[in-house]
Amino acid sequence: MDKHITRLRRARKTRVRIADLKMVRLCVFRSNNHIYAQVINAEGNQILAQASTLEAEVRNNLKSSSNTEAAAVVGKRIAEKAKAVGIEKVAFDRSGFQYHGRVKALAEAARENGLSF
Repeated sequence: MDKHITRLRRARKTRVRIADLKMVRLCVFRSNNHIYAQVINAEGNQILAQASTLEAEVRNNLKSSSNTEAAAVVGKRIAEKAKAVGIEKVAFDRSGFQYHGRVKALAEAARENGLSF
């Protein structure tokens, strides 16, 4: 198996566990150039809040959109947007990515700004 297939397998297993818990989830996806975060409802059919490095407010304040500083800004923005919708507790779905680097920076920034998971 290649890296992409194993990542998708890990992501699928995590999403099944989160679906059993019937919790709102914070889903993170990272590409080589950007990082994206979405808060998805318990049924998995509606996006309640989203943030990414593609947003104009984020892009204008960063030197690069593919580093831990950018991920921390996205984590802060997704926490603020989730709290504005009334969500404070989520399940963290890292989409099969390892919990280090940009994914870890996003998670820690979200925790510091009021989300609990």
